[in-house]
Amino acid sequence: MARQNRPVPPPLEGNDMLITAVITVAWAVALIVLLIARSSLPAWGTRWIWTCAVGVGLGLFGLAYVPRVKRSRARARATARRQAERAAGESES
Repeated sequence: MARQNRPVPPPLEGNDMLITAVITVAWAVALIVLLIARSSLPAWGTRWIWTCAVGVGLGLFGLAYVPRVKRSRARARATARRQAERAAGESES
């Protein structure tokens, strides 16, 4: 018996800014907790503080960069749509 393949569903869209903000806040909370507990960390434990600090920094960079990428993608889609409309209009004439 042949099994029918179902069509692949489209990918889910997420709110990129919200996801980036939540992850950045999580890094910030971890950084604060580690800074409070700094005295009880072993000597090599300070690398976790730096890891959280870098996570917060990259998250802030992401919050600034994600809107730029979204604008760029929207611009590219609009350009492709206009070119497709022009090509369709020229083929009708």
